[in-house]
Amino acid sequence: MAKTVLIVDDDPTQRRLLQAVVERSGFSVLQAGDGDTALRMASGPDAAGVDVMLLDLVMPGRDGMDVLSELQKIRADLPVIVLTGKGSIEAVVAAMKGGARDFVVKPAAPERIIVSIRNALEVKTLTREVSRLKKRTEGGFTFDDLIGNSAAMRPVVAMGERGAKASIPILITGESGVGKEVIARAIQGASDRADKPFITVNCGAIPETLVESILFGHEKGAFTGAGAKHLGKFQEAHGGTLFLDEIGELPLDMQVKLLRVLQEGEVDPIGSKRPVPVDVRILSATNRDLADCVRDGTFREDLFYRLNVFPISVPPLRERSEDIPALVEHFVARFNAQEKMSVSGATAETLALLRDHEWKGNVRQLENTIFRAMILSDGNSLRPNDFPQLSGLLPTMDIAEPGPLDSLVLQVPDEDDSAVAVLDREGHLRTLEDIERDLIEFAIQTYSGHMSEVARRLGIGRSTLYRKVREHALDVDQVRSA
Repeated sequence: MAKTVLIVDDDPTQRRLLQAVVERSGFSVLQAGDGDTALRMASGPDAAGVDVMLLDLVMPGRDGMDVLSELQKIRADLPVIVLTGKGSIEAVVAAMKGGARDFVVKPAAPERIIVSIRNALEVKTLTREVSRLKKRTEGGFTFDDLIGNSAAMRPVVAMGERGAKASIPILITGESGVGKEVIARAIQGASDRADKPFITVNCGAIPETLVESILFGHEKGAFTGAGAKHLGKFQEAHGGTLFLDEIGELPLDMQVKLLRVLQEGEVDPIGSKRPVPVDVRILSATNRDLADCVRDGTFREDLFYRLNVFPISVPPLRERSEDIPALVEHFVARFNAQEKMSVSGATAETLALLRDHEWKGNVRQLENTIFRAMILSDGNSLRPNDFPQLSGLLPTMDIAEPGPLDSLVLQVPDEDDSAVAVLDREGHLRTLEDIERDLIEFAIQTYSGHMSEVARRLGIGRSTLYRKVREHALDVDQVRSA
């Protein structure tokens, strides 16, 4: 989704010129002719739609400095870029102290304005991401911090907020990768245990022989190798929340012990002479149908009813595709910070491609796909050719029908039967360099030398394509006419 820039200037000619510059770079534009109008637009019902403000300092009535001062009270998170014809040191210092993110002297080059807008948006996004991560580590993560607001997720949020108000056990169900742990953290953050421990246990990742020790603890010398006393996860979570992920993977004998803990509110560490009381809120999650597991005899019926008091089902990503743009923005910001990248976002065409994909791996698959695309990208924005595995641009090996080695070819998606051979006449693999040369030559011929289209179809940047053309000493004009 395009970011929106609010242009505040009393000169309509200046506003139109700035609008043309900003819109050419893919941003949406709103306009205000005075400070009062700007403040109403930045704090009214549609305030969330304003992402950055371009503010003229010198205006009749409420001037730019007054607007800056008021914004610090009502929208301190809104980045403001000051534009003015007075470039004195005093004006710069005053504006920056007043909360401006940048200061641009008019007349300014269009490139300078756009760079300033992008930098301001990037800082805003990174600040928001740091805040989210801090909340997750400190237990302050709530439903307000969830990414996306699709219709399919609203019932989940409503149920989670209700369930958070009590200590009732909650079972979160959904496909792998939908974000069940994120929902669990939001429930804990919205509860009265928000400032208490949040302990996560993946029941499917614990060796069966260690499940009892990890969950309930053990005393020193309780078994061979127990050289010291160990507090189990239940005691670690005392006073807070214990999140049992993949609860359907818990062995049957441990299910009996878990049921007793839920009923009695105490654990029996291995080797201990007496039980230890624990006060723990239980949240559990699974991608299985536990009712089917009960019928199959792999999950205890009494434990199922004990955990399934307040079920919450998280929909798969394909049922909430309207959340994808917000998720993409979130992942781009995080990977920019982690990997020191400078990707500004995704094009509208790219977002349409991502929204149309099925996403069998859900949010986790989307996250990994965005990371890969950012590494592949040669540009400032993510484009469809950065997602060759989604856009069908990757050549695929045609091995559906078994046959002799010399029939193994790399099929190029096209209407004709042309192919680039993988094996030589003796049945040995050709070198990667030779295959690449033939494939690029074939693509140039197929798309009549239109290099942008060739690069897009091959899933590489134009600069990379031209470099490879030079490396392989290809005559583009000759290939095109062939």
